[in-house]
Amino acid sequence: MRVNRILLSSALIVVALVVQVSVLARLHLPGAVPDLLLLTVLGLALVYGHVGGALVGFGAGLLADLAPPADHAAGRYALVLCVIGYLAGLAKPENGRLKSATGPMVVVVAAALGTTLLYAGVGALVGDTTARHVGLPSLLFTAALYDLLLAPFVVPGIMALARKAENDPLAETSSAAKSTDISSGWLSSGTGLKIGGQRGGLGGLKTKARTRTARVGRIKGVKRL
Repeated sequence: MRVNRILLSSALIVVALVVQVSVLARLHLPGAVPDLLLLTVLGLALVYGHVGGALVGFGAGLLADLAPPADHAAGRYALVLCVIGYLAGLAKPENGRLKSATGPMVVVVAAALGTTLLYAGVGALVGDTTARHVGLPSLLFTAALYDLLLAPFVVPGIMALARKAENDPLAETSSAAKSTDISSGWLSSGTGLKIGGQRGGLGGLKTKARTRTARVGRIKGVKRL
């Protein structure tokens, strides 16, 4: 990943994790907790693609595994968000622009359900049966509902920041100037004359023709005398 991607992703992930732990986790909503960290990963994955989404998801999940008050094995959420980030990056449009909000909303719902299922599945493999006691259907419903309600306020802003960081006006200006220099050089090397030189050359040819005509007229007049 490029430096601007790493810096932006790190800053957004840290802010999302702090808000989720200090604010959203203390709302005591029924069922699941709104996953701001997941929405941040989704927004970045829809701009960076599947490879960038997997890397961002792994880093965000590992940070969530190590940050207090995490009570699960380290690497569990990192694995889940790595897979979700990779799959979400596959939904990135070819031109980088989304035509409607339907696609991102479908990605958010699928990611919320997939994250809950993967987290519960990995937990079952390591002996964690918390999801079974809480009730998996209610977790799936509340996770999808909360993330879907929070997504319009988070995902578009994350995507806009990522796209703005991807665009480099200085690089575009220099590349345009470079292409102009190359095209002008190609014209001069291919024709051997510049456009201004061609105009000057035509004017010079006309002047020489007039001079020769005047000289011929003078010579004829001398001979007649």
